[in-house]
Amino acid sequence: MRYQISGKQIDVGEALQTHVKTELGETVEKYSQRPTDAIVIFSRNAHEYLCEATVHLSTGLTAAAKGQATEVYAAFEACREKMDKQLRRYKRRLKDHHRDRAEPVEFAGAPMYVLAANGGSQESEPETLQPMIIAEMEAKIPSLSVGEAVMQMELTGAPLLVFRNEKSGGVNVVHRRDDGNFGWIDPTAM
Repeated sequence: MRYQISGKQIDVGEALQTHVKTELGETVEKYSQRPTDAIVIFSRNAHEYLCEATVHLSTGLTAAAKGQATEVYAAFEACREKMDKQLRRYKRRLKDHHRDRAEPVEFAGAPMYVLAANGGSQESEPETLQPMIIAEMEAKIPSLSVGEAVMQMELTGAPLLVFRNEKSGGVNVVHRRDDGNFGWIDPTAM
């Protein structure tokens, strides 16, 4: 597994990097035999250390967790425990969904744009109705079943997920509703 361990305005020493590789490697290997890479970022917020970890699995799923504590090692342990809980919680679902999957999840590229906000002023009317594009990036859209998409969204903690439905081939969206349930938008069903 490839590791990218970095700090935002924090020096991440060799001892911490070794600890992260050992502990995170054991956690991920316990539940998933095919992790591809892990990104761990340490930062500081006032008196607390923050640790954010993202692990990409060869099945196409991504697990993400955050932890915070007054010490950097404790912040990592809190993050690792959350990742452990997530992977343990979804271990059976991961096996069930990927038992029939012979190949990893396919990703398609799509353009993604960041649009400028109105500037906060409601009084002045904009000169044009076209939004100003301030950044262009590429988004990766996975080909998943609806169940896999919901599971991916839960693992990453994202509020919504855009994916290509494996059955219909159309672009679908799953999202978390205010009532705690999940919504599924399937334009191809109309």
